Amino acid sequence: MRLRALLDTDALGLKLLGGEDELDRTVRGVMTTDLRDPSRYLSGGELVLTGLAWRRDATDSEPFVRILVQEGVTALAAGEAELGDVPDDLVEACARHRLPLFAVHESVAFATITEHVVRQVSGERAGDLAAVVDRHRRMMTSGPAGGGPDVVLDLLGSDLDLRAWVLSPTGRLIAGPKTSGPALTAEACGRLAAEHLTATRTGRRAPHRVLLGGTTYSLFPIRSTGRAPQTARDARETVLSDWLLAVEADAGDWAEERLDLLYGVTQLIAVERDRRDAARTVRRRLAQEVLELVQTGAAPAEIAARLRVAAPVLLPGLGAAPHWQVIVASVDWDGAEIEEGPVAQALLEEILVDPLSAGPEHSDRIAVAHTGDEAVALVPLPAVSTEHDGSETGVLADALLESVRGPLTAGLDDDGRLTLGVSAAVHSAEGLRGALEEARHARRVAAARPGRVCAAGHQELASHVLLLPFVPDDVRRAFTARLLDPLRDYDRRHRAELIPTLEAFLDCDGSWTRCATRLHLHVNTLRYRVGRIEQLTSRDLSRLEDKLDFFLALRMS
Repeated sequence: MRLRALLDTDALGLKLLGGEDELDRTVRGVMTTDLRDPSRYLSGGELVLTGLAWRRDATDSEPFVRILVQEGVTALAAGEAELGDVPDDLVEACARHRLPLFAVHESVAFATITEHVVRQVSGERAGDLAAVVDRHRRMMTSGPAGGGPDVVLDLLGSDLDLRAWVLSPTGRLIAGPKTSGPALTAEACGRLAAEHLTATRTGRRAPHRVLLGGTTYSLFPIRSTGRAPQTARDARETVLSDWLLAVEADAGDWAEERLDLLYGVTQLIAVERDRRDAARTVRRRLAQEVLELVQTGAAPAEIAARLRVAAPVLLPGLGAAPHWQVIVASVDWDGAEIEEGPVAQALLEEILVDPLSAGPEHSDRIAVAHTGDEAVALVPLPAVSTEHDGSETGVLADALLESVRGPLTAGLDDDGRLTLGVSAAVHSAEGLRGALEEARHARRVAAARPGRVCAAGHQELASHVLLLPFVPDDVRRAFTARLLDPLRDYDRRHRAELIPTLEAFLDCDGSWTRCATRLHLHVNTLRYRVGRIEQLTSRDLSRLEDKLDFFLALRMS
């Protein structure tokens, strides 16, 4: 379709601000973004929709427009809801680069424009779907009458006799059919998500067919609107954030027209995903502002002021200031030249949603920023209870990953790792900097553990054992060799079992009686062995320092 047709559609509320001579350009897709550099999501021919959240001052417009032109974008449409009138510097930048520019009236949702473009562009390929959309325009509205992806899935059932579900990459149920039939269990959702991630990472062409419990499912990826599957420069950029459509059918023998129809459905559902992402913009911005204040050492009063702004947004109706927890996550890909911070941000937002909640709207309490290669979440707690042992409850590290470990391990394959650290709850701005450092330190502890998906909480930072993973390998080897090699050599020559004796002695806190009983030895025999250990190492096991050295050497060996 051509830009001129969009301008002539009154319902879209578009006003031309520049590019009158370019209205015969063709639109091949649509994309919504507030990234400062969205180039990796562009393939050319798009109408780009933006709320201007990327713009901080007048100097930002020129580089943003230059990137769009370099990627072959057809036109830019800027919303008036955020800043009012479109800034003059953006108008001038578009004029310099001959990029058509539209203003979108604040009363018009980006989803309305996206739906219109998707229907027009895919109309010839999926005429049946366009007819369904025409009969049910409410499916993509944001008002109370709209049903989002649930309505799309109901239409698949009523018009095409297909049962389908929308799942997150962690296996969380986002939408499902209301028609009769067995529901997908949480275990089944997790397995389908894992199969989808495995297929995506191995480069298999969609749809991916999976046999589960005697039923065949076909899995279709749901990507941002206007983005074709082949435009991703690296699948790892989005594999952990893309939704998927699971259809209870074997698509292996479907005609091309029917496959096109299902891909058209994924485009419509992608509108809902984009709307969800747009709704998170405010919360992301709040988290980013608080994070920057904390990291730059701002005064507690200034941080407290931002927290007072964030609290009612994240917990509407809250009367008192909440407690806060900080969660730090990092996704590391071996040899990948991609920006890992946004990947970790999108994934952490998903992980923090209650895995038992259905639907796309259970994320109002999530505020996640990213800095460098890590994501930082600011989690408000309306109340913090205390357990019998005196420890405070809140978000627990292991519980966060319990239900998502399987799918994420499949998505990370053999070249990625997710590590996550959780702080204790704090009740004031003064404690937020310490909470951030605590969460980062816990994440480093998690990173020192084996496995593709690891987490550590603040409770684990109270032991000297946490220091062991951070000892350099050469120091570790030299330390253990100096203390333990003489004992190992002696054991090898005399079968004296000095190493097991040392371990038992330390485990019994130096008690001769308990240690002798555990080893089934006479106390005098035990004393002889301990004496031999001291003689070979020139250490004294009655001294606390030497006991601690032996303990650490055994733990590091």
